[in-house]
Amino acid sequence: MHVVAAALIDADGRLLLAQRPPGKHLAGAWEFPGGKLEAGETPLAALARELDEELGVAVEQATPLIRIPWRYNHHELLLDAWRVTRWRGEPRSLEGQALRWQLPIDVDQAQLAPADRPLLQALRLPKSYPITPADAPLVQRDHWREQLAAAIVHGERLLQLRLPLWPRDEVRELAADLLPLAERYGTQLLLNEDIDGARALGVGVHLKSARLAALAGRPLPWHHVVGASCHDASQLARAVTLGADFATLSPVTATASHPGAASLGWPAFQVLAEAAALPVYALGGMDSSMADEARSVGAQGVAGIGGFWPATAHL
Repeated sequence: MHVVAAALIDADGRLLLAQRPPGKHLAGAWEFPGGKLEAGETPLAALARELDEELGVAVEQATPLIRIPWRYNHHELLLDAWRVTRWRGEPRSLEGQALRWQLPIDVDQAQLAPADRPLLQALRLPKSYPITPADAPLVQRDHWREQLAAAIVHGERLLQLRLPLWPRDEVRELAADLLPLAERYGTQLLLNEDIDGARALGVGVHLKSARLAALAGRPLPWHHVVGASCHDASQLARAVTLGADFATLSPVTATASHPGAASLGWPAFQVLAEAAALPVYALGGMDSSMADEARSVGAQGVAGIGGFWPATAHL
């Protein structure tokens, strides 16, 4: 079943959600407005018709957000989400559904229909995801505190602290030092693999693929971000089952750190990313200038190490 969904964003950045009425599947859950394609319809035509029927508005500007394949028991659907930023008319309930406007960051994922959670994350997540270099030594602690603080101030909204040469307590201390600034600017900090540290600090965590296989369930509450490192379709599927908010998929191209590793290339990346039921970042040979190219093949954006930090960061 092909279903379209609309992320209506008003001038204040708020998102419109609708509540599924009594008697329907997942009654009481909140979702993005939309509905099924009719025979012969394009997704954009179906979106316009559904929003007219449900909310009484005429779509004037809409761009693709993300496409999510989902399964409810034996029921499969493709959820085709669009970002709608201009329309005519005032949205109102024409089918008896409750409506509410919320900033995306304030939406409680636990109240959403499960298939709509990846749509919310696609709205929340930025198009770049810098990761600290794995070879950064502890003697560069002050330097990396300055680099990360500058990245936050200059607009990075998702940062992974991956510092395997540092004692775990030192990484936690760095995250604690950065946290007030990150909260002020709306930046999510993620610790690499350190679930206990993430819980204690109230930040996110990024999991390696081996850890995905070992965990029985989502390691953090919904309001803390969980990322996952993936390299193939089975790992992406495991990340979805675990309730991860996003994944990185690598390597897309050859990297200096793994010169002999086979790379996916953009065509294979696109196939895997579009079949995954969560936002996916391209990783491996990326830099921040490649975000639009990555998004054109179904990525949320790009993630990386060397291409995301000034040359002075690598002392």
